[in-house]
Amino acid sequence: MSLQKAPNTKPMNLQQHIAHYMSTQPESKRNDMEALHKLILELSPECQLWYLDGKDDKGKIVSNPNIGYGEYTIQYADGKTKPFYRIGMSANTSGISVYVMGIQDKTYLVQKFGKDLGKATVTGYCIKFKSLNDIDVDILKAAIQFGFEYDHQINGVK
Repeated sequence: MSLQKAPNTKPMNLQQHIAHYMSTQPESKRNDMEALHKLILELSPECQLWYLDGKDDKGKIVSNPNIGYGEYTIQYADGKTKPFYRIGMSANTSGISVYVMGIQDKTYLVQKFGKDLGKATVTGYCIKFKSLNDIDVDILKAAIQFGFEYDHQINGVK
């Protein structure tokens, strides 16, 4: 993913990219994303922030833009590795997606948080919902906290 710069403008810093991305959303979605951004930063105030604009190196759109928090290392089948965020947030056509990356057991989020979350779709690493009003925010917060603590819980990593 790349960070794109408009011609004849100063490049934006990371915080500006994040604020601009959220500001382009409809008001209710923007308010929810801003609240989630604050909640995630309260859970991990010193975490690394990421902004991915959804474009590949050639400028082609390949995903929705997303904001990332924390870091873990993706290990590919061929042995290559890449740093990536641990928790992500993205606007989608019907609401918001929260990503909890790097969990080995792809049934864990569904089993642990799915039934108590409310009106949300939960998959192996994604929690998708229309509005914060549709879900139990405390359960979402627990899922995000689990993501931040995953390496420590599973591998004893600090």
